Amino acid sequence: MKKIILFSLLLFSIIPLIAQPYIDPFQVRYTYAFQSHNTSRGTPFTHLWVGSDLPVKIKNKTYLLFSPYYENWLIDSASVHHMLPALQGIVLPVGIVFPFKDKKWSMVLTAIVRSNAEQLFENNTFQYGGAGFISYEKSVGKKIRLGAYMNTDFFGFFFIPLLGADWRMNKNNYFFGLLPGRFTWEHKLNQNWYTGITFRAITSSYRLQGGRYVRIDDNQLSAFVDAYPAKRICLTLEPGYGIMRKLRMGTEKRTYYSNDDWGDGWFIKLSASYRIRL
Repeated sequence: MKKIILFSLLLFSIIPLIAQPYIDPFQVRYTYAFQSHNTSRGTPFTHLWVGSDLPVKIKNKTYLLFSPYYENWLIDSASVHHMLPALQGIVLPVGIVFPFKDKKWSMVLTAIVRSNAEQLFENNTFQYGGAGFISYEKSVGKKIRLGAYMNTDFFGFFFIPLLGADWRMNKNNYFFGLLPGRFTWEHKLNQNWYTGITFRAITSSYRLQGGRYVRIDDNQLSAFVDAYPAKRICLTLEPGYGIMRKLRMGTEKRTYYSNDDWGDGWFIKLSASYRIRL
């Protein structure tokens, strides 16, 4: 079981493009963004995310990981409640991790299928993509990673290189993730409490009725506190600030008839996980 947990960690950078020192067989996460008072539109929205990481061993040191999740956005403006219909997504990433002959090197490849839309599973609501990266273990507890992510978003083909690390500085400090997707510094206070800082970059597109689409961009910097009231139950409080937010609408690839500054602003994120730490 310990080997399954260890090698499945290599896959966590795929969706949402992170590597982390734990697995979450179940997690629910809720974000509430507060209205910004320095813009006429404001930034109020809510985001619900429910997902799972399920590793499966297929042979020695080679694993599959199924990471299905569901998400839901409710977006307001400064004066209009639910200015857009509810935006939903169901995503199924299926990844494989395998080592090279040189044990310091390994690779992760993942295929991703999703339906992102006002109404799921209708025509023109599917997106197909993938991610991959190579991991090099410089020394015990210190890995560096290089890879790429791509997706057939509704606004066009989206490609971005990835650079990251899985780096244990000492017994209490851990750096992990892949930029520009997500990167985290985690500090262990004791067995029941962890804290740290996380950066997330979000780029997603969703199909609306009538053929239109919405593109959401957000860059979130936050502090977090993880509490473990029981050994494998993790409760997280995560306040933060979103910057360089964009909300764009279009009907053709990269041709936007609405290109709005969504407005920077504060948010708070609450989550609960069944978590297995290494």
